[in-house]
Amino acid sequence: MSDQSVNVDECMSEGPQSALEKKFVEEFLQSKGYSREALQKLPQELVTQLMKEACMYASLKLAEVQARSQFREEIRTSS
Repeated sequence: MSDQSVNVDECMSEGPQSALEKKFVEEFLQSKGYSREALQKLPQELVTQLMKEACMYASLKLAEVQARSQFREEIRTSS
């Protein structure tokens, strides 16, 4: 345990999707039994690994949302 500062927003981009990305990161952490606040009490190595995984998860979920949106738009415009 340490007093280190954990920057959990490190992988999150700025822009219109940042709130959704943050939500996906929190969703991932929760699925692993952690909260953002709990990261402050964990060893840095574990935090780093969790955040790498959380960022990858968030990126994939954002890509899925974008693909669905594009698919819906294609269907709507082809009608």
